[in-house]
Amino acid sequence: MTLTPQLPGALRRSSVSQSPRPASPAIGKHGREITHAGVDRFGFDSRVPIDLLRSLYLGSPEESEAVRRGADERQRRRSSARSALLNGAGEKEQEEGRSPYPEWPEQTFVAYPRSKAYPPVKMLPPHQRERIVVSGGAGFVGSHLVDRLMLLGHEVIVLDNFFTGSKTNLAHWAGHPNFEMVRHDVTEPFMAECTQIYHLACPASPPHYQYNAVKTIKTSFLGTLNMLGLAKRTKARFLMASTSEIYGDPLVHPQPETYNGNVNPIGPRACYDEGKRVAECLTYGFARQDGVDVRVARIFNTFGPRMNPHDGRVVSNFIVQALREEDMTVYGDGAQTRSFQYIHDLVDGLVLLMNGSETQPVNLGNQDEFTIEEFAKAVRDIVERVLKEEDEEEGTARRTGLGLSFSSGDLKKALENVVEDGGGEEKEEKLQEGEKKPRRRRRVDIVYRPVPVDDPQRRRPDTTRAKETLGWQPQWTVEMGVEEMVRYYKAKMDEGSL
Repeated sequence: MTLTPQLPGALRRSSVSQSPRPASPAIGKHGREITHAGVDRFGFDSRVPIDLLRSLYLGSPEESEAVRRGADERQRRRSSARSALLNGAGEKEQEEGRSPYPEWPEQTFVAYPRSKAYPPVKMLPPHQRERIVVSGGAGFVGSHLVDRLMLLGHEVIVLDNFFTGSKTNLAHWAGHPNFEMVRHDVTEPFMAECTQIYHLACPASPPHYQYNAVKTIKTSFLGTLNMLGLAKRTKARFLMASTSEIYGDPLVHPQPETYNGNVNPIGPRACYDEGKRVAECLTYGFARQDGVDVRVARIFNTFGPRMNPHDGRVVSNFIVQALREEDMTVYGDGAQTRSFQYIHDLVDGLVLLMNGSETQPVNLGNQDEFTIEEFAKAVRDIVERVLKEEDEEEGTARRTGLGLSFSSGDLKKALENVVEDGGGEEKEEKLQEGEKKPRRRRRVDIVYRPVPVDDPQRRRPDTTRAKETLGWQPQWTVEMGVEEMVRYYKAKMDEGSL
């Protein structure tokens, strides 16, 4: 007798539950394991366990017993309320852990929980708790900064018009007593009481800031004007997120903060480059004239989870193309250079700058420099390695039966399809052809396209000022960051949201 359970189609697809989290610990640039992000410096303790931080975008490997008990109790209450509402309909499905509501066609629906357990945050006494406004807080950089500030126990008000930001980036904080999200365009004034302001609001990728150049300039000038006005009224410390683009196509390499740049004031990138330059001018005008306590961070190329995969930036482009087995697009001959820093290093730098005493502009970036062609090949190798590991894990799990998770009803249906006697060989052969045969993946090629107008040829920061005044330097290697980002995008593709 041959026992070959034929699992339902939906069950086969979800039978292997894989975590997007890397199995190995994070070993930093200096050979030490990274257990925390942030530091305790300038009287502001910004240390957060790295596993807790990762769980907000890569998923938590396990829940605490208290969180599990709370979630189970809430689920029991929801089920009871739903049973009463439906007059007993669907009780069997609820007992089996399934929704009594009809499902949409496959991969066209998502169920948002109505109640949840929030990530644990520090309990701060009132005199240590800051009330912090983060403009652009639903974007890529902003959402990671908000995560850090929330975990540290502070009150956070997020302003965003959601042009490039997304509510899903911060959905895990929705309803938290320390968190408030406001749909607001910073080109209009905003009133609130606060002690710190991180001004990040502005499209940062070429397709987005060139989409409406006039709006980009208005955001840079009027948005900064309004946020500085709020800082002046509330006497809050103000940090402006500037950019390495103010250096244009630099003639000095690497670029120190004292370099004035080489910018085309009328080119297609000028709306962003010159917008940030005038925003810096306005920031220091408020500092000199009105005594506003200001900080300016000049941010170099940054990457990490939650980057918009369609924003045209090189890291997200390469990873998504490689995951989809599409040819990777390099603009120009690939000889131009960039330096890339991981998002956690940038957030460390922003928090240190805000709470330190340095008032001059500070470069925040990684001094490891790559040609675009070298970087494309490195990303391709990392994507191939991650996909190979997942293919091997999936094959092992299917052969041994590990990772299967299904209800008693699904098990009954599966066992009803048990093949006995002579019918087993044919079914086994089909299963091997359909399920166990390893997938052959195509090695993607690198293709070259014309270089965009005013694209800088070299870009690398001189971070001496950050090291000397903040004690800051990047901890994450580019390879570590790319692997996390690959796993993040792969998980999003698997769930159908990318």
